[in-house]
Amino acid sequence: MLRHFLFLLIFFATSIALKASHITGGEMFYTFAGFSNGTYKYNVTLKLYQRCESGREFPNPTIVSLFDKTTGRRLDDISVLISSEQNINISNPDPCISNPPTVCYDIAYYNFTISVPSTLDGYVLASQINYRINGINNLTPGSNNVGATYTAEIPGNRPLTTAPENNSAKFVGSDLVVVCANNQFTYSFKAFDQDGDDLRYSFCGAYASTGTGGGTSPTNPPPFPKVPYASTYSEFTPLGQGVQVNPTTGLLTGIAPPNGIYVVTVCVEELRNGNVIARQRKDIQINIADCNVANATLLPEYFLCRNTQTINIANQSTSPLINTTDWDFTDNTNTVIYSTTGPSATYTFPAIGIYKVKLVINRGQPCSDSTTSLIRVFPGFFPDFDVLGRCISKPTFFIDKTTSVYGRANSWKWDFGELTTVTDNSNLQNPTYTYPTIGIKNIMLIATDTRGCRDTVIKAIEVAEKPPLNLSFKDTLICINDRLTLQANGSGIYSWTPLQNIINPTTATPTVSPLTTTTYYVDIDDNGCQNKDSVKVNVVNFVTLQAMADTIVCRGDLTQLSVNSDGLQYAWSPASETIDPFVKNPIVKTNNSLTNFQVTAVIGGCSATDNIIVSSVPYPVVSAGLDFAICYNAAAQLKGTTDGSSWQWSPANMLDNPVSLTPISYPTISTNFVLTAFDTKGCPKPSTDTVLVTVLPKLTVSAGNDTAVVVNQPLQLQALGGVNHEWFPSTFLSAADIANPVAIFPNPSSGLLYKMIAFSPEGCKDSAFITIKVFKSSPIVFVPTAFTPNNDGRNDLLRPISAGIVNIEYFSIYNRWGQLVFYTKTNGNGWDGKVNGVLQNSGTFVWMVKAIDYTGKTYFQKGTTTLIK
Repeated sequence: MLRHFLFLLIFFATSIALKASHITGGEMFYTFAGFSNGTYKYNVTLKLYQRCESGREFPNPTIVSLFDKTTGRRLDDISVLISSEQNINISNPDPCISNPPTVCYDIAYYNFTISVPSTLDGYVLASQINYRINGINNLTPGSNNVGATYTAEIPGNRPLTTAPENNSAKFVGSDLVVVCANNQFTYSFKAFDQDGDDLRYSFCGAYASTGTGGGTSPTNPPPFPKVPYASTYSEFTPLGQGVQVNPTTGLLTGIAPPNGIYVVTVCVEELRNGNVIARQRKDIQINIADCNVANATLLPEYFLCRNTQTINIANQSTSPLINTTDWDFTDNTNTVIYSTTGPSATYTFPAIGIYKVKLVINRGQPCSDSTTSLIRVFPGFFPDFDVLGRCISKPTFFIDKTTSVYGRANSWKWDFGELTTVTDNSNLQNPTYTYPTIGIKNIMLIATDTRGCRDTVIKAIEVAEKPPLNLSFKDTLICINDRLTLQANGSGIYSWTPLQNIINPTTATPTVSPLTTTTYYVDIDDNGCQNKDSVKVNVVNFVTLQAMADTIVCRGDLTQLSVNSDGLQYAWSPASETIDPFVKNPIVKTNNSLTNFQVTAVIGGCSATDNIIVSSVPYPVVSAGLDFAICYNAAAQLKGTTDGSSWQWSPANMLDNPVSLTPISYPTISTNFVLTAFDTKGCPKPSTDTVLVTVLPKLTVSAGNDTAVVVNQPLQLQALGGVNHEWFPSTFLSAADIANPVAIFPNPSSGLLYKMIAFSPEGCKDSAFITIKVFKSSPIVFVPTAFTPNNDGRNDLLRPISAGIVNIEYFSIYNRWGQLVFYTKTNGNGWDGKVNGVLQNSGTFVWMVKAIDYTGKTYFQKGTTTLIK
């Protein structure tokens, strides 16, 4: 039963989520339906938006909660069914938009009526959904499950007794708007007020849901939590700094942020006789698409108010549908002073003044558009400010330092960077603000001047519990009768104590000359915010200096000298042999046998001197000899020399005696042999030298394959490998010291053995042999009468053996049915008794051979052979 209950619970929760999630916006409005029996009657509509084809359902029913605005007390939870649904969409997108997105909403309307008595401050209606759509760009990462709460306010009878007789403002601006990333856009949040109340628009924070139940769960009492905005966005800048809402018309304008989904909430205040009687809200998630609008888009104004009179300007639309771009710059008489074409323009204005620039795209073509902007050229306008007082709960003073060459500053808009409130701003020139929290505050000043220039400066300050106070040092030494300037850094009024032996004790840098060790205390007061610190000045009448013992080093080595001293400054000599002669423990290098290094330590007017004698002993002299090469498998005789007292070669395992100066090695590969020498003259470090023994590659030599000839047939021998050759014996050879002698044999022989010795360019040698059979007959090809292809290494192949033959044109074998089973043109190739990899049965086969003998005549012969298995 428990498992069944859990299944039903999960199913129910999932069903609610499917119904209530992916709502993309909502608003609530009402009309006044009359007053009767002490109660006011209102017809209320909750309007929810959802992307088309989302696969989700609207909550049905949903719950709308009624709260007392003064106390937040829950008065009622009303279950409301969907009254009607509507679909709106853009069916014919603007042809001047490249890659236009689909804009389509399903809308659900929930209509109901309430009757409430009059109260002082009125009522709040609220309905929530559990989840917004996922991946909202201007919310903090990981906040996908943030819900939404939609509200409406019913006014009370304070301050106007007639305020409850109110028809709420109703948003009437179209939501069928294409917004392209990084493009100029407009989006209307205009509202209509049936009572004719004045309307005032502003961005406001989107509400999150107040519980976990979703669309069918009552909303918790106000105040309602707000969604967590990402770091570069806020409830006042939901689309970034480049988008504003007109407080009079409710029109959003500006440059859209990067593509994505953004939650935007606009509030409209209803003002009657100058009093705000109610505040209504529209919360919607705007889909900013990766599209482009072919239009002429510039900023309303451009300011060349700093230090240049040159403008670089470009159309902010980069649509691929823009084919031509024309620019015209005009002066204050509307005279064109410069024209150009292209996606951007650069121009240097000849004088200060107010100019205009006109941008025209696609002139005389589809998607033509134009716009005009002002350019204010008044260089030398620099907003700036100073800050006095940086303590929590104490006034911080902001001092305007704005300068203007051609005008004067005339407006200031301050944002004091306090993230815990929205009231940290001022329009005064030199305002004061008291910070409620500590930390880094980014102060922003937007200033204008009488020439229309506008610019922004941002500075970061740290608000702390105490004013910043930094000392250059907190513990130091001076010599008696010396003067010392103390150094503090911080804003405020200074006071140093004690007052003995001190000059200028009310400054950041007083001068002191104590006769004994003294601790000086500094107090700083920054507009009532206080801090303090101290400096200990140790007074001495001599310098303590104890140098290290004399030392012996190897000549040419770097060595660090050291002293034990309380000195503040040091000077070493000779400076030419010291890397840095003004540090306490310098590094020195000397090639002299004996060097006296002298050090002077100083504390003000006190000093002391000491010295260190450094003896340098040369490294032992060692030579491993010149690099040399050896033949493969030859011995290498090493020949080292040294004036050291002991030595050793490495790698030791490759030498017959590694402690001999002349060991022998038999390296198989090229090897570096290192000779290390030591001595007892005082330098504790060894000297080394290396000899490379290169092992030459092994000679690959050949005297040719064993062969057979007939008597008086010339035989061309051919040695391979090496550069020089010798043949033994020289009998019957045309020459014995060349690679290719000719041999002619007058008598038959069962086998003559010749040895060939080959020499490399380095003198290495190797040998090879060849056996030559000499037959008395005429040129002939011998073919065995039988063979046994059983892989025993004997008679496994049937092949021709030629004597007096220069070339075999073919050797072919046939079975008893006349089928060809083997064919070759290469002398020495033979048949292994197989056809297509299958060993043939025992039997008789016919062979035929055609060849050319050494006289050039054609030789032909055929016969039979027997395959024996």
